[in-house]
Amino acid sequence: MGIAPVTDAQVYTAFAVTFLAGLATLVGGGLVLFLKKPNYRVLAFGLAFAAGAMIYVSLTEILNKSISSFSLAFDEKSGFAYGTFAFLLGVVLVLLLDRFVPNPHETIEAQSKQDLSQPQLLRTGLLALFAISAHNLPEGLATFFATLESPALGAPLAVAIAIHNIPEGVAIALPVYGATGRKDYALVASLVSGLAEPLGAALGYFILAPYMSHTIYGMVFGIIGGVMVYLALDELLPTAKRFSKGHETVYGLVSGMAALATSLVIFKFVQ
Repeated sequence: MGIAPVTDAQVYTAFAVTFLAGLATLVGGGLVLFLKKPNYRVLAFGLAFAAGAMIYVSLTEILNKSISSFSLAFDEKSGFAYGTFAFLLGVVLVLLLDRFVPNPHETIEAQSKQDLSQPQLLRTGLLALFAISAHNLPEGLATFFATLESPALGAPLAVAIAIHNIPEGVAIALPVYGATGRKDYALVASLVSGLAEPLGAALGYFILAPYMSHTIYGMVFGIIGGVMVYLALDELLPTAKRFSKGHETVYGLVSGMAALATSLVIFKFVQ
């Protein structure tokens, strides 16, 4: 049994949602340049909220999409096994990416507070731009395919990733602005990193589009689920905890799960 054909409108919508999520890095850059005293407790809550939403949607919807797709291609037992293996493969892939291109979240703030020279600050900013852009590629692919499958699934995931992208924009703009004194350079650097998400979506789609099948969908959604859970546990929650001064992290985590669960329940009833 083949899969339903994808319309141009679905593709354009998925690209638009991915593009908007990527633009959140520009918001982060703007926070650095135009807000003197960012509210770190709100940032901690927002990051944990995004983590909760990403974990919930990955384990309840995206992984199930993978298992269902594999089950249509093979059988129920094989579908469960292949979906599980694809999920674990996603975890391994982003773990390897982190190994070879470490995300600089933990070091940017400390380095920017030191009395570094302008060349050192600029190097820090460019390294952050490269590393974060590399991590944004699979995030863009995740947002795109989730939205392509269902806007009700992709939209909340895009919001969670957009919240996650705000501190990434901060991590890029802070050292670039410190090194150059130019707000426009800092904003452009943040924007370039965000555009890696629609780029990742475009590359993934145009490479996979000719081969779309239940097996490919199962593999893509399984990997996406693993990537999202890893990012939430390895990046979002630790970063939220660093900015937290109380229980913002756990409140945000639970609120993110509740908000995503509620949105999915509402969608089921309005279908």
